[in-house]
Amino acid sequence: MEKEIKALLKRLTEAPGVAGYEREVGNVVYHELKGYVDSIERDNFGNVISRKKAYVKNGPRIMLAGHMDEIGLVVKHIDEKGFLYFQTVGGISPQFLFSQPVTIHCKKSSISGLTCCKPPETPEDAKKMPEVKEFFIDIGAKSKDEAEKMGVRIGDSATFERPFKILGDGSLLASKVFDDRVGVCVMIETMKNLAKEKLEANVYGVSVVQEEVGCRGAQVAAFKIAPNMAIAIDVTSAQDIPGVPEKDQVTKLGAGPAIKVMDVVPGTFLGLIVHQKIRELLVSTAEEEKIQYQMEVLPRGSTDAATIHLTREGVPSGVISIPTRYIHSYEMLNVRDVVNAVKLLTATVKKVHKGFSFN
Repeated sequence: MEKEIKALLKRLTEAPGVAGYEREVGNVVYHELKGYVDSIERDNFGNVISRKKAYVKNGPRIMLAGHMDEIGLVVKHIDEKGFLYFQTVGGISPQFLFSQPVTIHCKKSSISGLTCCKPPETPEDAKKMPEVKEFFIDIGAKSKDEAEKMGVRIGDSATFERPFKILGDGSLLASKVFDDRVGVCVMIETMKNLAKEKLEANVYGVSVVQEEVGCRGAQVAAFKIAPNMAIAIDVTSAQDIPGVPEKDQVTKLGAGPAIKVMDVVPGTFLGLIVHQKIRELLVSTAEEEKIQYQMEVLPRGSTDAATIHLTREGVPSGVISIPTRYIHSYEMLNVRDVVNAVKLLTATVKKVHKGFSFN
């Protein structure tokens, strides 16, 4: 399975998809799932919703969600010298903007550029971190007119140029956007595994939009589907790196997918305490299937489950997380954790039967 997952992750991560601009990623998802599911559609919001029907009437509805969007930039101003100023989309720290190659996705073509800012003029300036608003994109244009002739317009999105890489013994992968194309990958592979199974549950594999700006697409899709339970698949922090005490590492690469206990976004009400019955189902399935796993308590950050579980009368929700280093920069994960996530999600869905109780 590793070979297929690497190839799919490469296709998914190379497609551009800043939040609100996810169509190309959706096209990849649609192509991958068509023929493996009973129905597939793109809703008015941009979510791609696939369905594997239960063979019994009135079976429970399970929603599996991974988000297609990535952090990125949107052009907001072109100055008279041809430099582009931008608005960030999603959580981007200034330290990740120094001399970063980017691709601006214009209407008819794509062009390359570098994010830059004015160099420090004094020793005191050198000690300060510039604000995001001080950065710009240099595309090599000499004027606003030349930039516009190159195809750039206000509203064009830009993604970071961080190519897909295979590292180490071949199990470690790097990319600009495992967050959350890896969740989409796990959902796709799970739906393929379930294609020929007789299930008592209706399974909805959903690639959602605009997670990075407030888990918006997942809320829209969940309202439409009205699931009886949901499992989001997303990345989580793996801080198993020098300088971080073991108690603060959250997860480790290669130790298996993480079963979430809870997460929180500090200063907001956004977050999730996983439904106990779903957490127990995931843990018992992993142990019965002898799938390596780890538990996750995330002190900063959340997933689509944060809005899914508040939809309609409330949706019992859980999360399978893929340990990932350097989230929102040049991200790294272990493909074996992805393989085990697919195995865990597939086995868990197969255990949900008609009359499954969450009480």
